[in-house]
Amino acid sequence: MAKGILGRKIGMTQIFDENGVLIPVTVVDVSDNVVLQQKTEEIDGYVATQVGFETKREKLSNKPELGHVAKANTQPKRFVREIRFDNFENELTNLSVGDVIAPDIFAVGDYVDVTGTSKGKGFQGVIKRHNQRTGPQTHGSRFHRRPGSMGAVKGNIKGKKLPGQMGNVKTTVQNLVIAGVDTENQIILISGSVPGPKKGLVVIKSAVKKVK
Repeated sequence: MAKGILGRKIGMTQIFDENGVLIPVTVVDVSDNVVLQQKTEEIDGYVATQVGFETKREKLSNKPELGHVAKANTQPKRFVREIRFDNFENELTNLSVGDVIAPDIFAVGDYVDVTGTSKGKGFQGVIKRHNQRTGPQTHGSRFHRRPGSMGAVKGNIKGKKLPGQMGNVKTTVQNLVIAGVDTENQIILISGSVPGPKKGLVVIKSAVKKVK
């Protein structure tokens, strides 16, 4: 069954598996996940579970937010997202509003897709942004890191590989493996790297290409 949880990226470390193989892992804090609302086909037109993560002060919330979380008998949440699986049975839909989602909803070996906001790298040229080749490095070439020929561009700019803003976009890394689950400290260890900087917010969902 498909499932999901919200979290905050703490950083990376490394662990050894049962065979003594060193595995780089990302540590994600998944404490304080609460079901805020269950969307249904009859009322909303689709099935999804709204989850809130990380309590914030009431002073930072408006009245609609306070009224919404009051139905779940919880505190205002800083990170609220809907977890939805259109073509798979969603395990979260079996939970009631106000239920806490524990990290052991996932098990070691589960495949997950992790969505976050990638690191912003500012304005970059085509060499770094699109991995294009540099020009001749000889003196006088005047073509070291410039964009190459783009052909006719009049009325056809959209989609051209030009310099511009790089990073700071929603990114999903698919088919990562759960390497460890610590229910006491409310953390999940994910093999490999996930999008975003330290303290970045992420959504962890069952891998859609692996769900049976």
